[in-house]
Amino acid sequence: MQRKSVKVAKRVAFGAVSAVLLFSSINMDVLAKEATGLPSAGIDYFLSSNATSVKNLKDEEDAKKASTSETKDNQNDVGALTSALPTATATATATASPTATAGIPFENAATQQEKAEEKVIEETVIATTTKTVSQMDRKLEAKREEEGFKSLVIAKVNDYVNVRSIPSEEGEILGKLYDKSVGEFISEEDGWYEITSGSVTGYVKAEYCVTGEDAVELAKKVGTRIATVTTTTLKVREEPSLDATVLGLVPIDDQLLVTEELDGWVKVNIEEGDGYVSLDYVTLSTEFVKAESKEEEAARLAKEEAERKAAQEAAAKAAREASSKSSSNNESYEAPVFATGGGSALGQSVADFACQFVGNPYVWGGTSLTNGADCSGFVMSVYQNFGVSLPHSSSADRSVGSAVNGIENAQPGDIVCYSGHVAIYIGNGQIVHASTAKTGIIISNATYRSILSVRRIF
Repeated sequence: MQRKSVKVAKRVAFGAVSAVLLFSSINMDVLAKEATGLPSAGIDYFLSSNATSVKNLKDEEDAKKASTSETKDNQNDVGALTSALPTATATATATASPTATAGIPFENAATQQEKAEEKVIEETVIATTTKTVSQMDRKLEAKREEEGFKSLVIAKVNDYVNVRSIPSEEGEILGKLYDKSVGEFISEEDGWYEITSGSVTGYVKAEYCVTGEDAVELAKKVGTRIATVTTTTLKVREEPSLDATVLGLVPIDDQLLVTEELDGWVKVNIEEGDGYVSLDYVTLSTEFVKAESKEEEAARLAKEEAERKAAQEAAAKAAREASSKSSSNNESYEAPVFATGGGSALGQSVADFACQFVGNPYVWGGTSLTNGADCSGFVMSVYQNFGVSLPHSSSADRSVGSAVNGIENAQPGDIVCYSGHVAIYIGNGQIVHASTAKTGIIISNATYRSILSVRRIF
């Protein structure tokens, strides 16, 4: 009886030891498998809806392994509990110490190959998604802008359409929406569009404007496509390639006229000619002409009239002084020739002062009228001599002073703004400007390039 009890006790002891070693083996096996995986944090990327990340692939793989391991463990539970002690010990030792058996080195090789494959996948994801995100952003932005064009109201008339206070021809005239000028749609009522444009909010007759789908294509034609530089110094290249020759340099925040849009590049116009810039270093936008309010029009007309009178008085005074001097010296007198279109005496003085530096060098980033200046540095330094502080930026010059309606209304001393360039109007359809390093400060025809705006200081 006593021997039987001892045998039973021994069997119970062996069973307990076998169970402990088996569970230790399972835990060690799980730990060993986890040690071969990627860090649990993974790597997150911006992916498309049908894509996946390296982390997701690894998680799925681990889940499958865990499921397989769990099924195998469940199937072997009964057999494992009745296994002999030497077998359980060998299993635990082999799992805890990979180098204990001859079969494990092959397992290490497989694990290393798996890691290598995962690294390749990870690097591929990084390389492709980085590029895709940038392209996706551009496409989304272009799509948003095009959708925005549908809410524009564009005047399609010979001259202008009145903006009225109510949707009726009896309404008060609040301003004018000139041909190809643009407003934002608010509502529609009885054949009238309620719009806001510039400082004007009112109603325009629908038959003289287009909006919705019809406005999309027209907006692309009447709008001015602008590329704003977002890097310190942008290189404009002769071809759409980073290996192409550099045509010119443009500073940060300058705005360039876009003439063509390509995949990843845009064609722009600078003083040195047409070139290409990468979309990675510019932001694109579309500018439109807005409505002019009744008050803005009155102020503009009054200022132009005052300047004409001042110019006529200045011209008459100069003629009298010259005539008086000529009579006292008994010399023949030749009346001075003034630029067509009038202009203020101070504006003419600016033009005359600027012209004396023709022939001096062009220096990128320079502001010296004698030793060298770039286009905006030249304009800034000329006006500085007349007590006017201007920015050292051709794009910022588009916001100084007051707007002039076209080069045909320009007067001497006005600032003429181009894509990435700026000049001073001197009359008779000509400008003086710091052109390029090859030409220096020269006089050119004002319309030698597309004009973005004309601004008046005096």
